[in-house]
Amino acid sequence: MPEAYIYDYIRTPRGKGKANGALHEVTPVQLATQTLQAIKNRTPQAAESIEDVILGCVVPVGEQGGNIARIAALNADYPQTVPGIQLNRYCGSGLEAINFAAAKVISGMVDMAIGGGVESMSRIPMGSDGGAWAIDPLIAFKTGFVPQGISADLLATKYGFTRSQCDEYAAESHRRANNAWREGYFSNSVVAVNDSLGIPLLSKDETIRPETSAETLRQLSPSFAKMGEKAGFDRIALQKYPELEKLNHVHHAGNSSGIVDGAAAVLLGNRELGAQLGLKPRARIVSTATIGSEPTIMLDGPADSARRALKKAGMTASDIGLWELNEAFSSVVLAFMEELAISHDSINVNGGAIAMGHPLGATGAMILGTLIDEMERRDITHGLVSLCEAAGMATSTIIERI
Repeated sequence: MPEAYIYDYIRTPRGKGKANGALHEVTPVQLATQTLQAIKNRTPQAAESIEDVILGCVVPVGEQGGNIARIAALNADYPQTVPGIQLNRYCGSGLEAINFAAAKVISGMVDMAIGGGVESMSRIPMGSDGGAWAIDPLIAFKTGFVPQGISADLLATKYGFTRSQCDEYAAESHRRANNAWREGYFSNSVVAVNDSLGIPLLSKDETIRPETSAETLRQLSPSFAKMGEKAGFDRIALQKYPELEKLNHVHHAGNSSGIVDGAAAVLLGNRELGAQLGLKPRARIVSTATIGSEPTIMLDGPADSARRALKKAGMTASDIGLWELNEAFSSVVLAFMEELAISHDSINVNGGAIAMGHPLGATGAMILGTLIDEMERRDITHGLVSLCEAAGMATSTIIERI
C-alpha cells in the first residue's frame, strides 16, 4: 500500500480579522490563490501531477461560498485538469483536508494532491452561514448547545484551572511567537500577501503583542460571564455537569484565540511520483484520527483523538517528541497537557493561535506546517498535531520526519 509523504508547506501571515486588518481588502479566493501560487512556484514540476486540491473553509458562504478550492486553483493558473473540493470540519478543517488528501494518496486514488485551508474572518464573520445547531431551538436544546466561550470556561472549571494559569499560558504564547519570528523560524514557510497591484500588504503575523504579560492580561474582564448568566448558558452547562456548583469565567480576548484572516497549503504525494519529479519528502503521515465528544463542553476531544491516533500507530505519548495543539483557549491546551502528561516545553513551542490568531479553515494546515518546520530544526522524529472542533469533535495527525 502506498504511503503519503509531505513535500512542501506554505502559509500566509495571519492578518487581524477586522476591517482595519492588513488583509481585509484581500478576498478569500485571492488568499487561497496566492498560497496555491506559492506552492506551484516552489515546485513547478508538480503542477501537472496534482489530482485534487482540498481546502478547509468553515463559513463557505458569500465570497467563501461555492467551491473555493476549485476556483482558487483555476485562478492560480493550475492546469484545468486539477479539480478542487471544499470541506468543513469546523476548526479542524485545514488538518482534515490534509488527512483526506493523504487518504486518497494512501488508497491509490491519487498520486499527488494538495490539502490546506482558507478563512477571511474580516470579510465573512463567524456564524454567517447560520446552521441548526445554534439557531434551531429544538436542536440546541437537545444537544445542549452553548457558545464556545462558555465551553472553555466550563472546561477550565471542570479541571480546576485558574484565571492566573490561563493568563500565564497566554502570555507565554505571545513570548514564544515573538521569539520565533525574531529568530526566523517561520521564514521558510510564510509568504507575503500582495494586493491587486502586487504590492506587499503583510509579511508577518499581525496580532502578536510582545509586551503581553500575565499582569497586563489580569486587567481584562471575563468575556463570557454576562452571556453565561443573562442568556442562561451557564445553566445549560451546569445541567450537563451537575457535579459543578458554578462556572468560573476565566477566559477573555487575551487568553482566547484571535480572529484573523489567512490561508495555507500542503503538497502531498506518494514516494514514487515524488522521486520521478525530483521532490524530497519532508515527512510521512503515520496515522490520523477524528473523534466525536460531548457537545456542550465540546473542547476536550483532542486528548482522545490523540490517543486513538497513537493506538493506530502502535505508539504512546512518550514516542512523540513535539506537539502542536490549536490554542482555541488557554484551558484547551492546559487540559490536553494534563491528560497526556505533556511538558509545556514540548508543545506549541513557537506560540499559537492565542498570539497569532485562528483563521478557522486554515489553522490545522498552518500548525501542521509549523510542526514540520520545528521538527526539522530540532532533529525530532515524530510529532503530533491536534485541534478541538465545534459540536464536540477533534482531529489528530501523527507525522514522521524524513
